[in-house]
Amino acid sequence: MPSFDITSEADLVALKNAVDVAGRHIGNRYDFKGTPAKAELNEKDKTITIHGDSEFQLTQIKDILFPEMEKKERESTKRLEHGPVQSVGGNKSKQELKIKVGIEMELAKKIVKLIKDSKLKVQASIQGDAVRVTGAKRDLLQEAIALVKKSITDFPLQYGNFRD
Repeated sequence: MPSFDITSEADLVALKNAVDVAGRHIGNRYDFKGTPAKAELNEKDKTITIHGDSEFQLTQIKDILFPEMEKKERESTKRLEHGPVQSVGGNKSKQELKIKVGIEMELAKKIVKLIKDSKLKVQASIQGDAVRVTGAKRDLLQEAIALVKKSITDFPLQYGNFRD
């Protein structure tokens, strides 16, 4: 019976590359000279930490970082969870951007409900942090992919592990 998995994995190599490129842009900008402006990726904790003088400077760093991330991995900025802006020693600020990996339970339930309500002859089940969709024909699975792509636009999803 044909099946496929709906997952959401971050490409950490592409994100590291994007953070490095953004770091070089930040280092070359005249208005950032002599400031603690920088962006760091912590691969173990899956967070990006941005440092700056003020909240305004953090916004400028994001304006450099986000387009670089989008160039390397489409829709990668949608998986970021913005933490609060923290004041660090004096007038310095930092903010953590958590990278969400995997499909959260709420979104998985929403996908399963969407597929069941569509009246397609496929079954969807939650498998850890992925959703497995099984159907009798390949065409039905492709319709399910099209339906989910059209409906879920606020979080990046991948469709893989297609078995015939």
